[in-house]
Amino acid sequence: MWVGDQVYDADAGREGIVTDVTGDGTDVLGPVHMWTGTWTAPGDEELEVTLSREERNRQHRELGW
Repeated sequence: MWVGDQVYDADAGREGIVTDVTGDGTDVLGPVHMWTGTWTAPGDEELEVTLSREERNRQHRELGW
């Protein structure tokens, strides 16, 4: 799991983008289609990568973003 990966957070019941990983292993997630409203996940156990950072970047390039 890396910053920029899109993940499904089973505990929160929603998808987000990993925006930071703190020193204690807590993942900070942000909404996929908004810029506000972050939440935290205590670790990677309940997070499933749905779209890697590399794949997201490729899609953005193809769309001209």
